[in-house]
Amino acid sequence: MNTFLIPDWPAPAGIRACVTTRAGGVSLAPFDSLNLGDHVDDDPLAVAANRQRLTHIFDVQPAWLSQVHGVVVAPASPGRVVEADASWTSTPGIACTVMTADCLPALFCNRAGTRVAAAHAGWRGLAAGVLEATAKSLNVEPQEILVWLGPAIGPTAFEVGGEVREVFVQDLPQSAAAFVPSINPGRFMADIYGLARLRLARCGITAVYGGGYCTVTDPRFFSYRRSPRTGRFASLVWIERPSS
Repeated sequence: MNTFLIPDWPAPAGIRACVTTRAGGVSLAPFDSLNLGDHVDDDPLAVAANRQRLTHIFDVQPAWLSQVHGVVVAPASPGRVVEADASWTSTPGIACTVMTADCLPALFCNRAGTRVAAAHAGWRGLAAGVLEATAKSLNVEPQEILVWLGPAIGPTAFEVGGEVREVFVQDLPQSAAAFVPSINPGRFMADIYGLARLRLARCGITAVYGGGYCTVTDPRFFSYRRSPRTGRFASLVWIERPSS
C-alpha cells in the first residue's frame, strides 16, 4: 500500500500537495497505522509520531485545524490550532492541512503559484459555502483558481435524507442532478463531488480536478461510515521553499 497519494492536477511550478493514506505510521488498530487525528481516542504519542513523520518526509510545517463543519477560513498557523474548516497561506513551507474520513477535502491554488488553501467540506459545510469562502481567500479572480478534490465518500455510498437534498436544491436548483433516489424510500444517494463542482462553477471556478474516489470502499483511506471508530487522513497543499 502506497503511503501517499500525489494529486494529478496542473498546478504551477512550486506548488506541492499530497494526501496521506492509512499506511506508514505507528498507530495500532483500529487507527492503524498513519492516523493523524488527535480527537479520535488514539494514543497521543502515536499521533504525534505520525504527524512528525509527515513533517519530516515533506519538509513542511502542517497547519492543523480544529474542524467544526463550518465556513471559517483562517490564515494557516503551524504554531497554534485554530477552530476553522479551511486555511490559506502565501508563505512557502507552511502546509494548509485538513483531516477527513469521508468528508470532502479540497485543495486550492492560484495560477501564479503565490497562494494556496485547503478546505474540509462535509455536506453541512458544503451547503453553507465553505468552498466559496475558501476560494475568496485566494484574493484573485475565479478564472485564476485551480481546485483539486481529494478522496471522499463516493456517490454509491453516500445515502442521505430528503432534507439534505432539499437544502442543496433550494440554494442551487441544478443540485438535483447530484441526487439519485435510494432503494430506501425517501432517501437519496448523493454525489458530493458533483455538488462541489456545481457550487464552484456558480462562482466562476471551472478548473476543477480530482474526484472519483470513495473512502468507504477504498481500503487505503480511513472511513467513518465504514467504521465509526477510526482515524483520519490528511490532505495538504503548500508552496515549496526556494532552493538554497
